[in-house]
Amino acid sequence: MTAVLTPAIQSRLPQVGTTIFTVMSALAQEVGAVNLGQGFPDFDCDPALLDHVTDAMREGLNQYPPMTGVAPLRNQVSQKVQALYGRHYDPATEITITAGATQAILTAVLCCVHPGDEVIVLEPCYDSYAPNIELAGGRVVRVPLTPGTFRPDFGRIAAALTPRTRLLMINSPHNPSATVWTQAEMEQLAELLAPTQVLLLSDEVYEHMVFDGMPHVSAASIPALAARSFVVSSFGKTYHVTGWKVGYVAAPAPLSAEFRKVHQFNVFTVNTPVQHGLSRFMAEPAPYRDLPAFYQRKRDLFRDGLARTRLKPLVTQGSYFQLVDYSAISSLPEGEFCQWLTREIGVAAIPVSAFYEGGFEQGLARLCFAKKDDTLLAALQRLQRL
Repeated sequence: MTAVLTPAIQSRLPQVGTTIFTVMSALAQEVGAVNLGQGFPDFDCDPALLDHVTDAMREGLNQYPPMTGVAPLRNQVSQKVQALYGRHYDPATEITITAGATQAILTAVLCCVHPGDEVIVLEPCYDSYAPNIELAGGRVVRVPLTPGTFRPDFGRIAAALTPRTRLLMINSPHNPSATVWTQAEMEQLAELLAPTQVLLLSDEVYEHMVFDGMPHVSAASIPALAARSFVVSSFGKTYHVTGWKVGYVAAPAPLSAEFRKVHQFNVFTVNTPVQHGLSRFMAEPAPYRDLPAFYQRKRDLFRDGLARTRLKPLVTQGSYFQLVDYSAISSLPEGEFCQWLTREIGVAAIPVSAFYEGGFEQGLARLCFAKKDDTLLAALQRLQRL
């Protein structure tokens, strides 16, 4: 019998394999480790949110919604952004509901990046950025954040700008470093981009997790940046429902029009009852306004416990991540150290080198504190063996 062969294809992403998040989560499960690697909560969302979604289902809101998202949710997003950042986005023409922030970022890249265009990313950066650019035929231009502080290096950013630069991608609060861009830094970015036609993608999925009284300075709050920006956020991060995969993009009408051309053909629209449930839940702003205090308490609990280990915590200004310097414990490369930590100590972490092309070793690991107190205390008990 003649074998039937599957035709070969040339990969669009030949360098991409299994992500470090999948690898470390699988290892954590295999050895029974406390998983502080992948960034998702292990606690439930507010039951009122579940009730709102259930009510929407029972009311028959289960068919296709508008391509741009249901009007009540877009209205709530518009009101929230205006209240927090002082910019009005027209919910009809400037806000689009997406299937999570990852889809939002890919769609923004696809709608504006053409083959040969250059896109600047600031390393370390989330692992979807570069593949998104490559899928659009663009060229990834990597500019490092300042090692040690992870602050933006505007001299290097300026040097990377060329006539081919189409887009710059930033992330604040930042994953993995947990730094937060200041008002002065955002204004300096606006000044740098002012004479150019470069667009900005501002990844703000951790916007409601900023600590110690610091503000989140959204690109939406700087008029010169808002005019050229796709501002991306995530309901999943804000409301502890990462598996629902719902986010949004706010952008000026001309940018939103191009965004929606791609959105309608790669997703079309997003889960209807969840959108209605979110819109009803958002009518009360307390859940997102109280989120900084909620996560700051967890951060402080975790950092207090880390003080009784040989891990050195770096400053955590925002997000739900904590970087630790393990140089007092081991000279292993970051990937090997995180595997050792998972197997031998029973706590899974993510190597920061995974957020750089080709790796960049700083002796740092990323831990996630978006966990129940019992989970954090169990992890700390194990880490105190170090």
